[in-house]
Amino acid sequence: MTKAELVEKIYAKSGLETKVKSEAALDAMISAITECLASGDSITLMGFGSFKVVKRAPRTGRNPRTNEKIEIPACSVVKFLPGKTLKEAVK
Repeated sequence: MTKAELVEKIYAKSGLETKVKSEAALDAMISAITECLASGDSITLMGFGSFKVVKRAPRTGRNPRTNEKIEIPACSVVKFLPGKTLKEAVK
């Protein structure tokens, strides 16, 4: 699903007057989630799931072309854990 298709679904289900307002609502939500995660906070949406930032330790990997070992530095990544309602809907 593309962003345009998601905006169309939001418009159809939300009752907002225009698709422009639906897109603005989606953009605001994405921006708020991004800001929270960038500051290290976690987000929990009951029934849907939770987003949190986790630290990955440095590790050794390998280049698949040359089979040469490389060091992968530590980094922060976003982890999503689906909620019970979402899990059941996807089954």
